[in-house]
This record gives sequence, C-alpha cells and structure tokens, in this order.
Amino acid sequence: MSPKLSALLVALIALAFAASPFWFSGFGGFDPNRFPVPQVEPPVQPAGYAFAIWGLIYLWLIAHALFGLLRRAEDTKWNATRRPLFLSLGIGASWIGVAQANPILATVLIWAMLGMAVMALMAAKDGPDRWLLRTPLALYAGWLTAASCVAVGVNAAGYGLGPSDIVWAWAMLALALGVGIVVQSQLQGTPEYSLTIIWALVAIAVQNATLGNTGLIVGSVVGILLLLILIFRQMRA
Repeated sequence: MSPKLSALLVALIALAFAASPFWFSGFGGFDPNRFPVPQVEPPVQPAGYAFAIWGLIYLWLIAHALFGLLRRAEDTKWNATRRPLFLSLGIGASWIGVAQANPILATVLIWAMLGMAVMALMAAKDGPDRWLLRTPLALYAGWLTAASCVAVGVNAAGYGLGPSDIVWAWAMLALALGVGIVVQSQLQGTPEYSLTIIWALVAIAVQNATLGNTGLIVGSVVGILLLLILIFRQMRA
C-alpha cells in the first residue's frame, strides 16, 4: 500500500473514531446492570470527569492524521505508525457500541486497541514533529493503558470473581502501573504517555475518596509518584 493511501485511510478512520460517541450516545463506563453483580461506582473506575480527556484525544488524533496526510504523507517515520494506528482506531470506531452490548468482548477489544496503539507509539518515539506525531499517540496509548485495566477489573468484579471488587481494584492498579512503567521506560522524552496514566490515577483516587477507600487512595498516590520519578529521571538523562 502506498504511503499516501495509508495516510488517507488513517485520516478517515480517525474521523470515524472521533465521531463514534455521537453514533453510540457516548460512554462513561459499562452499564452496571450488564453484570450479575451490578457495578455501581466500582472502585477500580476513575471518577466520571476523567473521561473528558477523550475530547482532547479525539481532536489531537484528527490533527495528527490530517497533518500526516497533508504534510507528511511520504515520511517514513510517520508511515511506520500508520498500520497499527489504523487497526487500533478501526476497532475503536465501533468499540462504544460493543461496550454497551457486551462488556466482555469490549474488554478483549480494548486490549487489542492498546497493543496496536503502543506499537504505533513505539514506531513514533524517535520521529519528528513531536507535538503532532508522538504526543497524540502517547495520550491515546496512555489512556488505553488505564482503561484496559479498568475494564478487566469491572468485568471480574461484575461476574463475582475473586474475593471482592477492592481486591480487583488493587490488582488492576498494579497492572496499569506495571504496564505504564515498562512502556514509559522505552519512551525517552515522551512523558505525555505517563502523564495520561497519572490523570487516570488521580481520578481513581477521587472516586475512592467518595467511597471511603483510603487504601486505594494511597495506592493511587504511590503510583503517581512512581511515574513522576520515572519521568523526572528520563528528563535528567
């Protein structure tokens, strides 16, 4: 496939992805009643305001795709990101509809989205045009890192697996932090990825403040500090 055609396809799928909340009436978490054990305000899920970051991600991905089409269609670094990004956004364009109907399938799909997004980000990590190539991919992959772990935690607790929803919240907090550290360690000079995870961790702390789960608040703060230390060390290096 020619680079120009790849760039065009990414632009089209980015627009479709950004339009998906209008097709499917938005998404602020799985329907609690889709589970045998209804998940009303699950402790693993960020406070509702955190989902507003999608507006920024959508707009920046559109800017990324249009700039890539109009100004960087033949650039090899840009082109290296396009196949995994197209696959990730292609799944994402219908993801909200799937999530409203089948949370388990949606969880499988969001992990696929994350994998493709991280591949695109890694391909862009040494590329030019930081603010239009790397940053939007970092924001997108960062939020998917948190969201994919949240999805597992909500589903597991919703189907009554394990001892409690608190245990699943701890497990998924640890998983999100572990994935975040591994990915960020490969992203010298791209703190946006971890800063997006930090956004989610702050919102998880806020959610658990309303639920009275002091331990998860402390755990979220520790995770935030670990990511900030990693970012700071990379900046100094």
